[in-house]
Amino acid sequence: MVASRAGVSVATVSLVASGKTDGRVSAETVARVQRAISDLNYVVNRVASSLATGSSNFVILIAPDISNSFFARLIAGVRESLGSSYQLLLSVTDSGQMPRAESVRELLAFRPAGLLVDAPSEQLMQSMSIDGPIVLLDAPGAKGILPAVNLDVVHGAEALATHLAERGHRTFAYLDSVTATSTFALRRTAFLAKAQECGMRQTEHIRARSTIDTGSAAAEFGKVWPAWQAAGVTVVVCATDTHAYGVLQTAHSLGIRVPEQLAVAGFDDLPFSAMSHPSLTSVELPARKLGRAAASLLVALIEGRVPEAELPILPSRLIIRDSTGVHN
Repeated sequence: MVASRAGVSVATVSLVASGKTDGRVSAETVARVQRAISDLNYVVNRVASSLATGSSNFVILIAPDISNSFFARLIAGVRESLGSSYQLLLSVTDSGQMPRAESVRELLAFRPAGLLVDAPSEQLMQSMSIDGPIVLLDAPGAKGILPAVNLDVVHGAEALATHLAERGHRTFAYLDSVTATSTFALRRTAFLAKAQECGMRQTEHIRARSTIDTGSAAAEFGKVWPAWQAAGVTVVVCATDTHAYGVLQTAHSLGIRVPEQLAVAGFDDLPFSAMSHPSLTSVELPARKLGRAAASLLVALIEGRVPEAELPILPSRLIIRDSTGVHN
């Protein structure tokens, strides 16, 4: 119908719709076809096109729960590197749940150009066997399994432990995430190891975790705080800034003065962390750079270009703010 209205061949319409007109179709003809497309409200059937070509221009990002605003910056970075050549689709699991290998394979029915998988669990990495371009993000332990772009979480976690020990803290508690990803395990174990080296100890048998949600974290902290207080806890380290916001919320409601009575710290360095009251000490994890680097690597794989032998590891850094002021 578009070809008939514009007075051209179906092949010409295909070239215009796919943006492949350079050196093939005159500007006048392109304008005529585009007017016909607009008049008829024609939209390219990408699924049908993928059946004909064997692939699509879809890139699918698979993430475990994007309620954490860390993912907004990560997605922005992915979008920047994909440009206009690829469309980004999201596949998101329920809060606290990891995608299964079978679910990832089912997405191949969409014939994506490539897959990005964020923060996969060890089990998922070991069980994935997928043909086609795929890149993992924030996947410590992926070396030798699949291409991955990682964050140097260990450096930031160790810097945080050193900072808290220098502030005079000796007993700490850790509020973890229920999401069983490798990155959460790494930041926890790296912090715990360095804290122990610095002479700090964790509360025994009083562990806490919640979904990446301020309300859930606030409720969890409220439940365990009496026991933590009795154990002499002077600082709570949180798996994410979102958890830390919940701790600050409940601390305020209970009349706990931060940082005079309790110091609080997190991971991610979300934008609100500089504006919270008090401002939050956090390990900066460069989400936008992570998204850009991973998407650039994926595009290289899609286009058959050989990536660098050493895949990037993006640095983390400790941002010290008011929530970990000098401990008395």
